[in-house]
Amino acid sequence: MTETMRSRLSVRKMAVTAVMAAVICVLGPLSIPIGPVPVSLTNLAIYIAVYVLGAFQGTLSLLIYLLIGLAGLPVFSGFAGGPEKLFGPTGGYLIGFIPLAVISGLLVERYAEKRLISFFALVLGTAVCYAFGTLWLSYQSGLDLRAALFAGVIPFIPVDLVKIVLVTGFGPRVRKRLLQAGLTGRNYGR
Repeated sequence: MTETMRSRLSVRKMAVTAVMAAVICVLGPLSIPIGPVPVSLTNLAIYIAVYVLGAFQGTLSLLIYLLIGLAGLPVFSGFAGGPEKLFGPTGGYLIGFIPLAVISGLLVERYAEKRLISFFALVLGTAVCYAFGTLWLSYQSGLDLRAALFAGVIPFIPVDLVKIVLVTGFGPRVRKRLLQAGLTGRNYGR
């Protein structure tokens, strides 16, 4: 194993990654049904994960969450789980969380101390997630793209912006503490 891989996969970092996966699993099922796509805290947990852990550990936390849900544990919105949820009408948003985590995580790593850039990094990742989810919702539900946008994106924009503002507000302090404790990757952006 190379030194880079060893530093990425230390036991302490794996433990923090697992804890963040648990946080996503706890917050993910909490949702308010408002139509075919519920308002959920899943993306808030993902924003926190990628902001404080970075792209690698944050995305790994998300992948663990998705695998746990795919296995049938009720960690998806509305306490659902299993392949029928992951591949159902709202599954595109769940899959869209992967590029959200990678894109946002990479940009936040580079510009974590610049809150405005980090804000737009999370917005960009969310837009990509919206695109995945909207296309899949349209395909699965037989909705045209406009109807899918109004069902799965438009009502969520204000709430998601508030979540992003919250994370960019407290994220830098949490990230700095985790870096000082050696529980996450390199000290980005310096």
